[in-house]
Amino acid sequence: MMIILSGLEHSLAPIDLRERLSFTKRQTIEMVRQIRSFPHIAGCVLISTCNRTELYVSCTEETDPGQLLCQAAGTAYTPYRDAFMTLREKDAVRHLMEVASGLRSRIWGEDQIISQVKGAVALAREAGGTDSVLETLFRSAISAGKEVKTKVRLTSVPTSAAGMAVALLKEKFENLAGKKALVIGNGEMGRLSASLLRQAGCEVWVTLRTYRHGETIVPPGCGVVPYDERFTRMDGCDLLISATTSPHYTVTADQLAALSSPPSVLVDLAIPRDIQPEAGALPGISLYNIDDLGNFSENRIVPPEVDEILASQMENFYRWLNYKDCMTSVDSLKQAIVERLYTLKEMNEGLSEAEIIALSVDKTVDLMVTGLAERINSENLMKCESKIRLHTTSRPVIF
Repeated sequence: MMIILSGLEHSLAPIDLRERLSFTKRQTIEMVRQIRSFPHIAGCVLISTCNRTELYVSCTEETDPGQLLCQAAGTAYTPYRDAFMTLREKDAVRHLMEVASGLRSRIWGEDQIISQVKGAVALAREAGGTDSVLETLFRSAISAGKEVKTKVRLTSVPTSAAGMAVALLKEKFENLAGKKALVIGNGEMGRLSASLLRQAGCEVWVTLRTYRHGETIVPPGCGVVPYDERFTRMDGCDLLISATTSPHYTVTADQLAALSSPPSVLVDLAIPRDIQPEAGALPGISLYNIDDLGNFSENRIVPPEVDEILASQMENFYRWLNYKDCMTSVDSLKQAIVERLYTLKEMNEGLSEAEIIALSVDKTVDLMVTGLAERINSENLMKCESKIRLHTTSRPVIF
């Protein structure tokens, strides 16, 4: 079984390419179902976030996950050929560990990536796309991410896109106290953005498409405006953040230009983008997208303690994988021993049942010890003997 990953990562693929292969939860489930049905694919998990779209597959033959993803999405592969990063086996495993630990994010050590990795494997499971290899791999990666988060301080700057967005706005306005802000979107990113703006002293409104009492969460201190009335509330605001999962623009350049007093600073936290890029060319307006937040550098130095955590989790995963592979061989070995037992019984009809068993065990153990000569040692043999004696039973063998 091979583990292969192909992905579009923010450090290699520009935002206009990433947003074309960005998927909602429902779309992700459909992609996983399609890809899992392709030949030689034993399991697959698709991660789709603002920073990356990555497809992990466990497969029985060499394959190109990038091509499979484009095929499932109904889009041409050629524009992405040089943008996809493809890694195999231990390189793919290490990469996922780094992703879950926030080491591959534009915002160094970002907070949300662990929940995004959890969400990806949960969606794949719902779609029937995972197998034991990917389930265990993602569980190990999530454990690595949690351990890094709790034991190592990677940075002192904000570790979420929303936090970086508010930091940028503070830089632009110097003081956010009393500024009027509109946040389009009431998902996790939108709520966090609104909360941070409110903490900074802004007067904040959040858009809602629908309101269900007891179910809809509105950040404390924030006003609410229906999504369809967003431009009425936007007129006169100082700043705008948009963070939705909409496949269409929530704000176009023409809609913004029609306002008598549009926001002077716009921050687009969505992939695909919420705000039409041309809006940034309007007089007096500055537009920032997700790639403008944080500074990603391949030269970031990973602390030694992080390397130790990742190495330990990788070792745990490969120990499990080796055990899993061995169990398949053990089943075949058991069958071979049973077959040999019957063969010896037929060849030595004059021997008693106990003599046949003794002869079979003697030959089988000799062959096994010879085959494992390079790895076997007396300490492990003694442990094996102790376990055998502990589980010895008087139940007779029935031929």
